[in-house]
Amino acid sequence: MATRSRSLELLVFAVGAGTLGAEIAAARLLAPWFGASTIVWANTIAIVLVALSIGYALGGRFADRDPRPAALARIVLVASALLAIVPFISGPFLRQAVKAVDQLSAATFLGSLVGVGVLLAVPLLLLGMVSPFAVRLSVDSVADAGRTAGRLSAIATVGSLTGTFLSSLLLIPVVGTRRTFLIFAAAMALAALPHLTRGRLPALGVPGVILVLMALPTGTLKSAESGDKVVWEKETEYQYARVILDPDGQRSLELNEGHAVHSVYTRDTWLVGGYWDEMLALSTAGGGEPPGSVAILGNAAGTTARAIGHFFPGTRIDAVEIDGELTKVGKEQFDMTGPDLHTHTADARPWLQATSRTFDVIMIDAYRQPYIPFYLATEEFFDLVRKRLDPGGVVIVNVGHPADSDALEKVLTATMATAFGPQNAWRDPVNDTSTVLLGTSGGDPAGRLRQAATRLPDDLADVLEDSADRLAPGLKGGRVYTDDKAPVEWLVDTSLAAEAE
Repeated sequence: MATRSRSLELLVFAVGAGTLGAEIAAARLLAPWFGASTIVWANTIAIVLVALSIGYALGGRFADRDPRPAALARIVLVASALLAIVPFISGPFLRQAVKAVDQLSAATFLGSLVGVGVLLAVPLLLLGMVSPFAVRLSVDSVADAGRTAGRLSAIATVGSLTGTFLSSLLLIPVVGTRRTFLIFAAAMALAALPHLTRGRLPALGVPGVILVLMALPTGTLKSAESGDKVVWEKETEYQYARVILDPDGQRSLELNEGHAVHSVYTRDTWLVGGYWDEMLALSTAGGGEPPGSVAILGNAAGTTARAIGHFFPGTRIDAVEIDGELTKVGKEQFDMTGPDLHTHTADARPWLQATSRTFDVIMIDAYRQPYIPFYLATEEFFDLVRKRLDPGGVVIVNVGHPADSDALEKVLTATMATAFGPQNAWRDPVNDTSTVLLGTSGGDPAGRLRQAATRLPDDLADVLEDSADRLAPGLKGGRVYTDDKAPVEWLVDTSLAAEAE
């Protein structure tokens, strides 16, 4: 009896660890496609809680009808098998979500998220049945019911804590998201085996198959377009990243969803024809030309840093990127070099807060498509930026947005204006989905661009002239965001929904 009690407690512990470990891994599974916003986390947590609640109710009923350890073991084995296949069969749903975002079809986007939720909800519902089932099997008398339920609840909670920290601090960083699912699934399946009185040998097939799946290489998560070649890919601590080589020899860094390019490189080419050129050009709109120092918050693989190092070799560049793997691939495959380039692996705002340096230019290009981190879009952040600028300095912000939507741009303009003044907030509408904002300490930035163009190479001078022609006062009507209230995700999602109508 004592042995059965210990094995039941071990099963409850394993299920607790697997449930919360799967929740953390599920958020990680969704993040490369949907981001890691509070909305995504809310959806993930809601799916888990709803599934577990239904499981608790069903588990009590099933336990009363068939109070045998073997029945509980079969439930866990089925849940383990379903959990193990989640990272394999979720791909079609996630790829559909990417297409939905590309086409601005919010209904399909949300439908795909619900689809992934359904995949997770079924195994989690079964796992929710374990706790009341285990209590029913452990209670010998009504007098012991409270103590037994409390003990098993405590064991399940300790298991949940173990699963949370084990997945987030060890398993996901070391073995990846897919194998994290498989490890928890295998652990639960093995813990269920001792409770089978018959058919134990065939049941060994469940953990056996899971272990085989664990040994398989992870492979490519997404295929390249026809004619393109994936030359590097990695699931980093923060995201899925890959480098695409197209037939013309251009390398592109894609992060997460794959419908946004974060860095590009072509050999012996420094002007790439994207918004990176405008950020380079606007760096001359301040008090110094060329700028003496530039901080790039969100450097990725270094397209802008490389261009600055080429055209302005005397400029000190502090390139800040939270994901160190992107810095590595930038140096290895994007020729991210410069005479005075300094790279930093750090989160943008804490790094800016900690540094004692000041800069002529601060560039902000830190997106996890389609969201900009909320703490880089607040009044307090732009106050910090202003303090880190030298006299005459400028701040440059890349604002990606849905076509024909200016809601995010208005908010960032209004918020930036709290630090620089409404008359010193400017906009450069680069294309339909990207606007570069400019905050200055005063004067005529368009005039400074034209003046700087007379002293620069013709190709760069043309970019400066074009930027000067487009430069206009910032849009009015935005709401000021603060650290306390900055619903960036909600704003972007409603913009996507409006575009879909």
